[in-house]
Amino acid sequence: MSIYDVIFITRIGDISHEKGRLGVHDTITTVAEAETLPIFARLSPERRQDLLANAILHSVPPGAVLFEQGEVPNFQLIVIAGSAQLLGRSAAGREVLIETVRAPDLIIPAAVVSGAPYLMQARVPEPSRFLLVQADAFRSAVAADPGLAHAVIGSLATQFRRMVRQVKNLKLRSTTERVGCYVLALRARQGTPDRAVLPYEKTLIASELGMTRESFSRTLASLEQSGLQVEGQTILIRDAANLAAVCHPDPLIDDDLFGRALEYANQ
Repeated sequence: MSIYDVIFITRIGDISHEKGRLGVHDTITTVAEAETLPIFARLSPERRQDLLANAILHSVPPGAVLFEQGEVPNFQLIVIAGSAQLLGRSAAGREVLIETVRAPDLIIPAAVVSGAPYLMQARVPEPSRFLLVQADAFRSAVAADPGLAHAVIGSLATQFRRMVRQVKNLKLRSTTERVGCYVLALRARQGTPDRAVLPYEKTLIASELGMTRESFSRTLASLEQSGLQVEGQTILIRDAANLAAVCHPDPLIDDDLFGRALEYANQ
């Protein structure tokens, strides 16, 4: 079985899928990497092989655009390593970060399964790897295989809950609470108890948190009295307990802080 492993140079929709142009890698490591994805866990070997026969594995550099909002999906993209940012853009050109999809998640399966246009652009912020399964083949497999359908429903449910948490974060919290909880969640995700490194430029982070860059910077500065110290992109956390007392982390919003125990407790 062959999977195409190429360096992503142009937009995916512009790339020819002819084996002669992309090159073919019959590497066991690449195949094994794809087969261990959670989305394939319940599939029979035959169904998994059929899907992977319609798949392309891409290595993607930072800054690459996977697709634009308004485009109809040609592939179901699965994050193998790294991440993808989902961004919305207004008619006036204003751009905001909606969310970041990390490995090993699917990228907007709702658009792929329904065949509807993407509501967001996907852009890559770091060196990443994606498995692309042809959309028609993916839809056919979802319709025919209960195991894959269950996995896609699970992904959709997780993404829906993530969006609800984001809406609650934006609507129920003050600017100070949003920024403080963001720093604590970043610290937990990065596994560094005394610091958090901002992963993107402040303008993009601010847009995700529903504020301007200036407001984000002012709020970080105001939290210095609660135990933070800002050094460029690095936020030193001198007193995490005091910061938590100020920003009030919530297990029903801050999944990175509390894990997914509540989501799976009754399953």
